[in-house]
Amino acid sequence: MRKRHLKSHAIPAVLFITVFLVMISCQTSESNQRTNLKFAISFPEELCKEPLDGRLLLMISSDGKAEPRFQISDGPDSQLIFGIDVEGLTPGEEAVIDADVFGYPLKSISDIPEGTYFVQALLHKYETFNRADGYTVKLPMDRGEGQRWNQAPGNLYSTPVKISLDPEKEQTIEIEMDKKIPPIPDPPETKYIKHVKIQSKLLSEFWGRPMHLGAHVLLPEGFEEHPDAKYPLVIFHGHFPYTFGGFREERPDKSTEPVYSDRFDVEGYNLIQQEYAYKFYKDWTGPDFPRVLVIEIQHANPYYDDSYAVNSANLGPYGDAITYELIPYIEKQFRGIGKGWSRFLYGGSTGGWEALAVQVFYPDEYNGCFAACPDPIDFRAYTIVNIYENKNAYFLDSQWKKTPRPGTRDYLGKISCTLEEMNHRELVLGTNSRSGQQWDIWQAVYSPVGEDGYPKPIWDKKTGDIDPEVAEYWRENYDLRSILERDWETLGPKLTGKIHIYCGDMDNYYLNNAVYLMEEFLESTKEPYYNGEVDYGDRAEHCWNGDHERPNAISRLRYNQMFIPKIVQRILETAPEGADLKSWRY
Repeated sequence: MRKRHLKSHAIPAVLFITVFLVMISCQTSESNQRTNLKFAISFPEELCKEPLDGRLLLMISSDGKAEPRFQISDGPDSQLIFGIDVEGLTPGEEAVIDADVFGYPLKSISDIPEGTYFVQALLHKYETFNRADGYTVKLPMDRGEGQRWNQAPGNLYSTPVKISLDPEKEQTIEIEMDKKIPPIPDPPETKYIKHVKIQSKLLSEFWGRPMHLGAHVLLPEGFEEHPDAKYPLVIFHGHFPYTFGGFREERPDKSTEPVYSDRFDVEGYNLIQQEYAYKFYKDWTGPDFPRVLVIEIQHANPYYDDSYAVNSANLGPYGDAITYELIPYIEKQFRGIGKGWSRFLYGGSTGGWEALAVQVFYPDEYNGCFAACPDPIDFRAYTIVNIYENKNAYFLDSQWKKTPRPGTRDYLGKISCTLEEMNHRELVLGTNSRSGQQWDIWQAVYSPVGEDGYPKPIWDKKTGDIDPEVAEYWRENYDLRSILERDWETLGPKLTGKIHIYCGDMDNYYLNNAVYLMEEFLESTKEPYYNGEVDYGDRAEHCWNGDHERPNAISRLRYNQMFIPKIVQRILETAPEGADLKSWRY
């Protein structure tokens, strides 16, 4: 019995030793493979004489149709990108990207198949901010491009080169960044479009340096001919605008080369945009269009192309700065009425969230909002993640399965990327919420400040594990449905008739899920009833704005014509006794 017992254990022991040796051999082989290929990246003194901080990015593409820096996306056609932080990188000094550097969509350069590729490097420059809260952080200040890392003026980059790569061979590829992205010229002014820029006292105090806010102002027809007229103000919230968008004073250029829109599956969509921009100009200057001021705000910041127009622990008091500094300045400069009843908010996507959030946080300063396809307005549906109940953002909660959560879809439900992929792309572009992308700005706006001075993560960017304490902070401060429900006794009387929300029921980012939850609450309100509107577009994708008559590709080009007449009607119906309802109605 003892002999058999010993024999029965001898075989597993041999097997264990064999497996152990194989594992060591595999690990050694993998380790050797992961260190074979390296990229040594530098910049010359004639391009920049000073040491630089920033995010050093390496792009590798199998497609030579465009520069690799313009081929990184969430979709299936994305090419490869890898990134590291650099501090005090001096001219001529080499920064190395090797197999240990995290990448997207492939996690390591050792995973790249042997082949011929186009390779490019770029340094996204950071600046040092000594904030009023005592933290010192390094961030990429916007330089007029709207936080686009691949187009930011002053960033260094290399001319793309065609290279044969074989990760299994010992190979160090030297890349010199030989170019600098030039400054962006100021947009031109016209009779109707004016540009405003002010230094914000509130933001400058927070950031410890001069910080500015800007706006593009669309003046009504007859503005100069009616010097005594004072106008209502319409705030069109949205992403960073170079100039006032969708307004074209010249006829469409017939010589323009048509460009296909993959998003809308339309050939020559750029020509359609020109056509509708010119139509807006014709409507705006026509005899029957309401005479109001319309503004688009420039509030790009070190984290994103847009501040989300609210106060934030990480971004500073953008909500107060816009409401109490920028808007009064514009109203004084361009003869706005300057009262809460004469101001209205609208926008889509980011602008949709802002329109609703600003109305909620400043209920007396605005007379209503049209919020189209808003970013998540209930964090029980943070796209498809319930940050209060789910343990992981990237995968369904399960003991045995690892089912990924989808990130984007089309109107038929076809998935183009997962939440994990979207967040991993951002992680490569920048650590500490510095990617300048969507999930990072939500985190930067909504989170408390972490111990390192950067936004405290809502979840681990690599694994997706959710931090419940951060989630609770979000609930208390930025979950719009939760705030409305908590404070309806005081907010309700100020918001009656002011909330209008629109969303496609096949929104590409699942934003309709949060709208359903918000609608449930709004329809349950009593004393007072919210008396607004929530509407859905059947099979409509992102940016649906309540237009049931036109396809999404067209309705998104008609925000102003669609909403401004409704806004004016609201203003006329709710203006206080003795208000000026005549000087601007010529």
